[in-house]
Amino acid sequence: MQHLHKLLTIENSELAKILRFNLYGLAATLTKANQEYPFDPGFNLCAELLQELDQILQLPSSESLNPQLLQEVGDLKQPKLTNELKLLKLKEAFNCDSELNCYLGNSHIQSQIDAEIWNEIHRKLLRVPEDLATSWRQKALKLAEEVGAVVDNRNLDKLPFVRDEIIYPGLSGTVKAKGLCLSQKALVNSEIAQNNLSENLHLIAGFLLLYIKFMEIDPDLHHALKSVFSFDIVSLYSKLEQRHQYIDALSDRFHRTQKSEEYTDTIVNLCAWIDMDEAIHSLVFIPPAERYSWWGKLQKESRLILRKAADKAIKAGNEVRIKQLSGLYADVCEFSKDDLQLDCGGNPGEVLTCLRVYARINQEEYPGRVIFRTLR
Repeated sequence: MQHLHKLLTIENSELAKILRFNLYGLAATLTKANQEYPFDPGFNLCAELLQELDQILQLPSSESLNPQLLQEVGDLKQPKLTNELKLLKLKEAFNCDSELNCYLGNSHIQSQIDAEIWNEIHRKLLRVPEDLATSWRQKALKLAEEVGAVVDNRNLDKLPFVRDEIIYPGLSGTVKAKGLCLSQKALVNSEIAQNNLSENLHLIAGFLLLYIKFMEIDPDLHHALKSVFSFDIVSLYSKLEQRHQYIDALSDRFHRTQKSEEYTDTIVNLCAWIDMDEAIHSLVFIPPAERYSWWGKLQKESRLILRKAADKAIKAGNEVRIKQLSGLYADVCEFSKDDLQLDCGGNPGEVLTCLRVYARINQEEYPGRVIFRTLR
């Protein structure tokens, strides 16, 4: 680095000029590559390298530079990506939709590559009500077809789960983009699902592996699991340590639930399922996914298992009341504890999502936990 600095600061040197242009070219290439592969294991190190290049390429005062050289350097520093986008019209239409903003907040599409735009849009649509998502998928496909792309239901990334389902299609033709699907085969081939699991635990194993994969592809995911971090909703993209801790907590609760099924004590089993359900519902977005969205319906499946565990405890002679907290926060706050608040999503004063259900088991109360919208 020392010799780079020395050569770059030599006045009237063609070699210095050539080196500077090549370093700008390298910086532009790495910047574009980091945008295209945000989950590459070398992403963070590459970002640090780009910072070092920026420091090396800090230009001296403009008075000592040829104006033409400044123009050429400026052109190199500005990646000309926008004009190459075939899905620019789709991106702009999505970002300007006020109805979507009600459910997504200010979560605008940032991607600068067609394939990423397609995926980012469709991942966000998983968080809005199904009818709105359906109409927007149709609109997205129409705009993609206008630029020569065609739907491709075979070009899909597979995520492990208990059923096969195309989440959204890919594209081929003038725009090549992968879609996303759930895959039973991917779950069966996983180590965690190769054990002899009950039907309910098989579903939870699907949630565990699906969540881990989704955390790798969706930078908008957060967690609000109290046992990992109790004071805020934390990004799993920017806080890698939190991601690892949340995954560890998911895995630990899965194994504790599995262990509880070996005993005849239905209350121990029910409490384990309440903890497991909380871990699943603590994977959230800001604002949280709408309850009738794809995400909302997916997470509801774990609540159905929890209901089965409660019924089993009741049949064993226990007094059990399980309450999913929803509606006005003022009406349910007496049943919750250590709640979190947001200033976006839903309506002011309403519960946005129930992280943990309220439970009353044999005269003992277990408070729930929610995220709610402030009144401001």
